Formats: sequence, structure tokens, C-alpha cells
Amino acid sequence: MKELVIDSTPSEVVIALVENKQLVELHREKTGAQHLVGDIFLGRVKKIMPGLNAAFVDVGADKEGFIHCLDLGQQFKALNKFTNCAINGDKQQLDISNYKITAESSKTEKITSFLKQNQQILVQVVKESISTKGPRINSELSFPGRFLVLIPFSNKISVSQKIKSSEERRRLRNLITSIRPKNFGVIIRTVAQGQSVADLDSDLKHLFAKWEQIGKNLHTAAAPMKVYSEDIKSVGILRDILNDDFSQVVTNDVKLYEEIKNYISQIAIDKKDIVKLHKSKEHIFDVYGITRQIKQSFGRIVPVARSGAYLVIEHTEALHVIDVNSGHRVNSEQSQEENALGVNKEAALEVAHQLRLRDIGGIIIVDFIDQKTQANRKQLFMAMLDAMKNDPAKHTVLPPSKFGLIQITRQRVRPQTEVTVVETCPTCGGSGEVKPSILIIDEIQKNIEYLIKDQNEKHFSIMLHPYIYSYFHRYPFKYKWRWFFKYGWITRLYESQSLGFLEYRFLNKDGEEIQL
Repeated sequence: MKELVIDSTPSEVVIALVENKQLVELHREKTGAQHLVGDIFLGRVKKIMPGLNAAFVDVGADKEGFIHCLDLGQQFKALNKFTNCAINGDKQQLDISNYKITAESSKTEKITSFLKQNQQILVQVVKESISTKGPRINSELSFPGRFLVLIPFSNKISVSQKIKSSEERRRLRNLITSIRPKNFGVIIRTVAQGQSVADLDSDLKHLFAKWEQIGKNLHTAAAPMKVYSEDIKSVGILRDILNDDFSQVVTNDVKLYEEIKNYISQIAIDKKDIVKLHKSKEHIFDVYGITRQIKQSFGRIVPVARSGAYLVIEHTEALHVIDVNSGHRVNSEQSQEENALGVNKEAALEVAHQLRLRDIGGIIIVDFIDQKTQANRKQLFMAMLDAMKNDPAKHTVLPPSKFGLIQITRQRVRPQTEVTVVETCPTCGGSGEVKPSILIIDEIQKNIEYLIKDQNEKHFSIMLHPYIYSYFHRYPFKYKWRWFFKYGWITRLYESQSLGFLEYRFLNKDGEEIQL
């Protein structure tokens, strides 16, 4: 059972993917983010590096995008012709079905054969800016849909390797051959298996319309400029993974709720009712138990199940290192080797969970507890492979070395998800000096009086830490009813696990924080 829980705030959208009540993915998208994987830009070549056989392209990011000669694509000259014609308003040249698709470019070609300084080129972001590196870009454009991926300037049809039936593969290939536009390649995704001609044709037309829109946008474009934007993150996730296992998609934002419901109505009308709007004043992540899981899972030290074992996760510029510790787990009825194997198998599950949850990429070294026998090392390796099988990112797992180390490489296309779980004391601000806790009541009362008398704010509520919330409910006549008789205002209190002990928030009738 899968759930998508989306917390939308004015500054960012946080998307939590939950499987069987366990948080498995956490995505953060800043409001107004300009450079996401899949976006297409009209860029300007800033520097050509013959020694690297590559170039740096200005796409409007803080750092210039990097493109290697091989990433220009086999039909770059045709794409470049289309780009120039679209910019100049030559509508007759926008129909690429009339283009002659030439022979494949040689892998020995030099970047200087294709690009020159200040040239405007069409590029797609394939990897976001990470650390000191700018975005990685290429000119082999692709448009992912629900069932298909559309690739301009190609005539190749590929079928997902996960579709095993030769008869179904043949059916899909013949079907797409009959409906695809000329000079457009298509990748048939796994979810296309068993789909009707009408559904596949609808998806193909939707993707083709996106390509046509790029031609229109280029006429008024001036590099650097975005000419195509990927779907919003939540829609993109649903497009890739929506299936019958999904029980609900819930968000606290009305606009996002409408967008998601509209999208699901288009691709799976029978599942539109799984989209729900969270209306409670209680924080959406608190209701679904996500806040607690975030604070448990993103620290340097992560507990492993209930065994007492734990992981220590360290990050360096070159790689990630994960150390497995047995903690206080000891089963007196088992040997040391059996205990080590049990801990290692549990740790393998948590390692795979952490890699996916934090979206850790690059090289990962896992230091498991030493296994003396080859049979146990093989069991550990198989357990690690099995734990990683549901990870959607491309990855490779190597067998344990004689030192008990397992090396993993995992695809990295965006910065690692990081959440600070160690909180600065909200009372002292890190100074170590705390004002008397009894004054918090007076402080809240003064703010209530200020909002009612000075700001004429009649409809607001207070978000409190669960302990403070419980204290107010324990003495309702001392506080809530006293405020009612004094100000004529019924106190509406809500609790939030995300707040510090003496933190509180005043919210207006729309649930937005009132700045005091």
C-alpha cells in the first residue's frame, strides 16, 4: 500500500512517499525553482574546452551547465537547424518529419565541429547542480509520459526489458510503429503493457503537443531561457509510479489538490477519488506519522529495527561511508558468527532504505560486521541485492571484500536530501541561558491581546508543542475561559510535533502564520 503525502508551504513543497506506513522517499522542491531535471532551455555557449571535448553553456543557473561532445546527440545538426528556424520564425521548417535523418555521428568528432562561442543551443537538464558543479545537460531531448517516452530526431522504437512476453512486445512495437510521427523515436515503458491503442495514442499526442509548444516558445526566446518545464514534482512522481497499490494522495494545498486530481482524472479516471485535501489544523506530516520518521531517519546515527543495532552515516566529498554496529544485540543461544549475520541482514535492509530515502548517490562504502565464512558473506551479498531491488535509481552492488566491505554505486541526478534533525534550543537560541518557562504563558497572552485589540484579528488559532498544548487543556478555566471572558474570543489550540518545547505559532483563518 502506497501513499503520497504533500506538505505545501509558501517557500517549498515537501513530498513524502510512504509504503506500508514506512517513509521511503522524501522530495523537497523550492517554490519557483528554476532548474529541475527534465527542463529544456535555450542556452548560450560560454566556453569551449577542446581538451575536455566539452563546453560550458549558460542556462541561467548560478553555475554554467556542462555538456560533453557525446551528449550533443547523434542528430545535433538537425536539432540545431530546427532551433535556428524556430528562433527566426520559419514555420515551414518546424515540421521535422521532412528532415533527413543523417548517419550517426562518429564518436571521434570534436566539440569544435559542432559548437562555437555565443552559439544558441537547445539543451535539457539531466542532473541538477550538486555542490560546486553546475547542472549536467545534453541535447538528446526526451519527453516522458505515462506510457511512452518521445524522442525527437530518431526513428528507433525500444520496448522496456521488464516486459517479458514476446507477443506483447511485438504487439506494442507494431502498434507504435503505426501511430508515431515520422522522425520521432519512442521508448515504450513497462506500464504500457496491456494498454489499449486509444490510451497509447492519447499519451503520444500529449507528448507531441509539448514538442510543438517548444517550437512556438523559441520564436520569442532569448538565451538563456527556459522553453519547456517538466511536470510539477508530485505529478512527475505519480506519472512514473502510479499503480493499483496507491491508496491515497493527500495534500494541504487547494491548488495542488486540483492539479493532481485533474492529472489523475486524465490518466486513471478510476483512481481520481484517492486524491484528498487535508483540512485539519494539525500539521499534515504529524497526522500521517511522517514527522517522527524524519527525525528518526536523518540523523548521523540511525537505529536498525528493534534489535539495538545502528548505522553511522558519514559523508565526504568523494563518497559516503556507512558503518554497521551491533549495539547491545547479543543472542546467547547463537554463535558470534550467527549474531553478526543476523545484524548484517537487518542492516542491509536499513542501508537500502537510507540510500533511497536520502537519495544518496555516487560511491557508497558499507562496513558490515566481519563474516568469517564464505557462505555467510554470500548470504549477506544476496540480502543486500534483495534489499536494493525496489530502488528505482540505477545502481550496482559488489560482493563483500575480505574486510567485510560492500561497495555500491548509485545514480545521482540531484543533490542529496538533507534534513537537520538536531534543533537549536528555541528558548535560548543556543546560548545556554534559558528564560523562565512560566513566562511563556504571559508571552502568549500578550500576543493574544495585541492581535485582538491592536490588529483587530478575530479569527486565529495557536499551534503549540504537545506538552504545552496538554498543559493548557489541563487548566481550561485558568487560561482558555479566562481569555474568553476577557477578550470575547474562544481559544482554538492545536498541537504540532515539529515545534520546539517553548515554540508556538499564531495562524490566521487560512492556516498561514501570522508574523508578530
